[in-house]
Amino acid sequence: MKLASFEHDGKVHCAIAVADGLIDLSRAAPELPATMIGLIEEFPRLSGRLQDIARNTRAHLRTSDVHLLAPVPRPSKILAIGLNYADHIAETGREPPKQQVWFSKLVNAVNGPYDTIQLPRASHQVDYEAELVFVIGKRCRHVRKEDAASVIFGFCAGNDVSARDWQFKTPQFILGKSFDSHAPFGPYIVTTDEIKDPHNLGIRCFVNREKRQDSNTRHLIFNIFDQIAEISQVMTLEPGDVIFTGTPGGVGVAMEPPCFLKEGDVVRVEIDEVGTLEAVMTAEPA
Repeated sequence: MKLASFEHDGKVHCAIAVADGLIDLSRAAPELPATMIGLIEEFPRLSGRLQDIARNTRAHLRTSDVHLLAPVPRPSKILAIGLNYADHIAETGREPPKQQVWFSKLVNAVNGPYDTIQLPRASHQVDYEAELVFVIGKRCRHVRKEDAASVIFGFCAGNDVSARDWQFKTPQFILGKSFDSHAPFGPYIVTTDEIKDPHNLGIRCFVNREKRQDSNTRHLIFNIFDQIAEISQVMTLEPGDVIFTGTPGGVGVAMEPPCFLKEGDVVRVEIDEVGTLEAVMTAEPA
């Protein structure tokens, strides 16, 4: 199942994405939770009902007629792991990490899958990072690696947009990773039952149709289950929490010379079985 959040007529709705568009759940089943986090929390109880709706209801809207939002518009947490593909580590000139390297992206950075991405006035080194994203499905803590799959709700494509000049100002990455609009993900949450193996998905990024990144999630150094086992020792994970899993080689900062994004560039992220993001880079509004 593919679940979406969208804005239409000034209101935010949840939907099931089907071949011919979106089934608006506020029309098909107004008794269901009205937010994506609510749907995720209640999914074990509601999955049969949602499957029935998906099979027997025609789309109410074409995707092109609505503003598609990030599937979880206001997650309580956005966490991201760095230096998690060997080719990306090699191009940065660093040693492979012995421990997982974590940072946060703040919620103001959330952006829709096709929304423009801002080039901030304060940064001149904005870069792309194609990443597989997963969404937590249940409240959990101290999750064993062998149980980690059970707490994942689904998967999205993501772009960990990074202002490199701010990222490397200090040892802490949070400012360089949290500019407005710098955490696009989506276009849908693809539930885990539709992904055969999250550790065997092709992942690519294009800038103006030029392929910059081309890898596979099987090359993750710390896989998704390792990641959950690590971070759940520290904090309680909540339904709707969003986790960026790392980017492969090919980022702009590692090119010779470095090649950062400029106004008008079109950045496209593709992940097999999961979906595609595409955004135009625009100047920060006045």
